[in-house]
Amino acid sequence: MVKNQRLFAGTVHLFFVVVCLLMIIPFLLIISISLSNEGSLIQHGYKLIPEQLDLSAYRFIFKVPQIILRAYGVTAIVTAAGTVTSLLLSSLTAYVISRRDYAYRSITTFYIFFTMLFSGGLVPYYILMTQTLGLKNTIGALILPGLLNVWNIMLLKAFLGKIPVEIIESAKMDGAREWGIFFRIVIPLSLPALATIGLIISFAYWNEWFNALLFIDNQNMVPLQLLLIRMLNSMEVLKLNLFQLGIPNLDLNSLPTMSARMSMVIIAAGPMLFIFPFFQRYFVQGLTVGSLKG
Repeated sequence: MVKNQRLFAGTVHLFFVVVCLLMIIPFLLIISISLSNEGSLIQHGYKLIPEQLDLSAYRFIFKVPQIILRAYGVTAIVTAAGTVTSLLLSSLTAYVISRRDYAYRSITTFYIFFTMLFSGGLVPYYILMTQTLGLKNTIGALILPGLLNVWNIMLLKAFLGKIPVEIIESAKMDGAREWGIFFRIVIPLSLPALATIGLIISFAYWNEWFNALLFIDNQNMVPLQLLLIRMLNSMEVLKLNLFQLGIPNLDLNSLPTMSARMSMVIIAAGPMLFIFPFFQRYFVQGLTVGSLKG
């Protein structure tokens, strides 16, 4: 019996080791491609070990490092401010509709959920942001659209609805007010869910570029993702124009198009890969948040 258990445990461990290796290999391949010579990639294809080590892609991207650093700063500010504010507003909204003693709980929940089914469209959205709210070329244009996500609210509602009512009632009997109950009792008890939702929100803000494309014309306020997209498009257009012009003695392989794509992935995703381990302890506990009933 013990032998069978050990064999089963060993098989399970081996399976997950293989799965982990399969998940790591794409990341290693991305790093390898970003460090490869463009001509080598065209001739030999993608390989885990670069045929010819070359930093041309990174040199191209960091040709003017001030631009990249400024874009990093904009993205970091938007991600930090947006995540904290969005998490606060989402948790407040979810807490209200999770309270059974809230008389309009069902109506409010339906009103919030209804916004998932329909949207006003791109043109009214643009008019609202630029003319009504006057947020064009401001940080608010990058933060405001992602502050309240209905899906996140529903997930938090499911988690907060499982907090025993007796805890809240006993806190009220001890003289605690609603704000004190929320910040001193509900928030500490909800850390796994808040960390999970916070990680999702931070990823959304960090990878956001469409709102910047719509509302940001000031080059000093362009976030990282949009900057990298513009750089890649510029490189593709340059390569296409040079090819069509047929300029002699020009090696088009010298333009690091393919390796630049992967280096941009590393530049854009690298910081979030370092942040994830800090959330891991709570993230694992909060994975089942969506399975709870509200």
